[in-house]
Amino acid sequence: VAQPADDSQYGYLSEHHPFGETDERAGEYEEDLAATMLATTLGVQFDPDTAWDEREKMFKMSGKIVRTFNITQSAEGDKNGLWTTVIASAVLFP
Repeated sequence: VAQPADDSQYGYLSEHHPFGETDERAGEYEEDLAATMLATTLGVQFDPDTAWDEREKMFKMSGKIVRTFNITQSAEGDKNGLWTTVIASAVLFP
């Protein structure tokens, strides 16, 4: 999730469906994705090749993005090839 400082603007919620990644790595990617999408729409100048930690600081120091975070859950699939399903939901309110 990436939330703008201006309450009259929309933030971003991203999702990511990796295979073989840790919760931490997948969560950082999701957070980076949401923040980058929001920064792009807000006109925040940044170098996309910069590491996420540096961009996160830059985004927040711009004063246009107030908060980013991720909630990540993973599942380990069945060893016999049966389907594994994960259901996620998000509730957004003003």
